[in-house]
Amino acid sequence: MRSWIVVASPLSLLLLLGLSVMPTSGRQTGQPQKAAALEKTARPFFAENCVACHDAQTKAGALDLHSLRRADSVTRSRETWESVLRKIQTGEMPPKGSPRPNPAQSKALCLRIEREFEQADKTAARDPGSVTAHRQTMPGIEKPTGIPVTFADYITLMYDLQVVAFQTELTRVSTLMIGREGSMRTYPEINISDSHHPLTHHRNNPEFIEKVAQINTFHTTLFGKFLGKLKSTPDGDGSLLDHSMVVYGSGISDGNRHLHENLPVIVAGRGDGQLKPGRHLAYENNTPVANLYTTLLDRAGVRPDSFGDSTGKLVQLTQV
Repeated sequence: MRSWIVVASPLSLLLLLGLSVMPTSGRQTGQPQKAAALEKTARPFFAENCVACHDAQTKAGALDLHSLRRADSVTRSRETWESVLRKIQTGEMPPKGSPRPNPAQSKALCLRIEREFEQADKTAARDPGSVTAHRQTMPGIEKPTGIPVTFADYITLMYDLQVVAFQTELTRVSTLMIGREGSMRTYPEINISDSHHPLTHHRNNPEFIEKVAQINTFHTTLFGKFLGKLKSTPDGDGSLLDHSMVVYGSGISDGNRHLHENLPVIVAGRGDGQLKPGRHLAYENNTPVANLYTTLLDRAGVRPDSFGDSTGKLVQLTQV
């Protein structure tokens, strides 16, 4: 019997990374054409979105973008470039409250930076005296270009990796945090420029509540596609979804008041006949969510006496 448990949290994702300006060691590569290509892509983006805060005078975060215009800056300031790349990919740069850059423009810049890294690594590989870190990939396998720019592309990739891992039995247990508490992610894909976390403190503002509903719908739609892939993937006498237990939920039911009661939780899959899905079940007040986890562990063949603050099992969940 295969029983897999996937736990996801429907919050938005934001990677908070420090920005270092310490240069990495390396020799000048002398790639004028490559440098010109990078500058052609980077200069308009920085001029429109970043230079006001990161010029030679302001240097917010100790970053002067003019210092990255040298032909050898990808080698000399590798850590800085990597931090800039990650911050653009995750939407942390430009910061909250600033106009959001065009997604296509952001993607083009990220791809160009990644290509510069690849070229620098190839050059370093031919130079035994260089100490620049090399990014290794298996021969014949195309190297990924980095974290996808849009949230939908990123989370879909993570879902797909779980499907492949289950299908190939690389693992039988997986957890995925869709996002973190206090997330400041915006969602230009669905025309929401406001940061997620402040919206959840809506103070009963109908406009904010509607935007939170749109974000939740966006998240659950992507989750539904993940379930669809599990359902369409054959596995033994059924599908991966038939043989899985999938949990999707959050630790907060009302972000405006930070309530941790009456949590909305989705349990999908049949657990190889151990679960009966397709129902709405409302449990008594003060039922610990740990009772759900205890029940799922029991159905997966792990039978702990208790889990967290659990007080028992959810009998209705396993009725078949």
